[in-house]
Amino acid sequence: MENVKRKPEVDGLLVTRENPVLSFAGRMLKSGGAKLGAAIFIFVVLFCLVGPLFIPYGENDIDLTSIACGPSAEHWFGTDTMGRDMMARLMYGGRYSLLLGIITALFSAICAMTIGSIAGYFGGRVEMLIMRFMDVWASLPGMLLCILLSAAMGSGFLATVLALTVGGIPGGVRMLRGQILSERSKEYVEAAESINCSKVSIMFKHLLPNCVQPTIVQTTMSVGTTMIQAASLSYIGLGIQPPAAEWGAMLSEGRAYIRTQPHLLAVPGIAIALTVLSINLLGDGLRTALDPKLRD
Repeated sequence: MENVKRKPEVDGLLVTRENPVLSFAGRMLKSGGAKLGAAIFIFVVLFCLVGPLFIPYGENDIDLTSIACGPSAEHWFGTDTMGRDMMARLMYGGRYSLLLGIITALFSAICAMTIGSIAGYFGGRVEMLIMRFMDVWASLPGMLLCILLSAAMGSGFLATVLALTVGGIPGGVRMLRGQILSERSKEYVEAAESINCSKVSIMFKHLLPNCVQPTIVQTTMSVGTTMIQAASLSYIGLGIQPPAAEWGAMLSEGRAYIRTQPHLLAVPGIAIALTVLSINLLGDGLRTALDPKLRD
């Protein structure tokens, strides 16, 4: 007799199993803003990663016959004051900006989830000490803290990532601690404790998966904020340093020529604005898809 796989039945009715990935993608695509954000973000990523393969210039290649020229057929986005192609520098600089935003947001989220889980689950003196330290930490302006740390550690990619990571931790800790407090009194936690599950297992295998949705949304939204902070550090001479192409550094190099060569600021400025807009639209769509209260 042949083995026939049948779908499970409940009271004689066939139950279809919904693919969670396809279901989530469908909820995301219901939002027009999320579609627009995804389209812009994918375009920016492809522009930065694949674009250099289709242009004859490198990020630091100098054309002495075209110095500080506006957009033309040869240089679509113009050239800077050293004769470097702005489109090429925009592509290579986008890699730095995107990596800074994504890596910093992930590091901040990991640190915040760890500290927030400990504070929310253990409570008592542990929670009080952690949260009072977070209060002091959060009282310092985030951008000022980034500037101080970046100045102390020096310029460079890793130093910039560490400086930007520190500023995003307190907010994530507060949010996750609140989620953990609302979940730790539920029955599944009591059941895990009754069978002698370790505290680490309860925190990271039971509690955290049920509290991670707001963190995912916040992490997505913080990518855009972090990109702006990274550009701000480069703009004031910290962060990624020339001759490396980074959008904030490109703004810094072009600020002295805002009247005579406005394209030097317009090109990286528009790139930053579009990328941050796309990330914010994706974050809104992600929040709607993950939160059942916001679904139609």
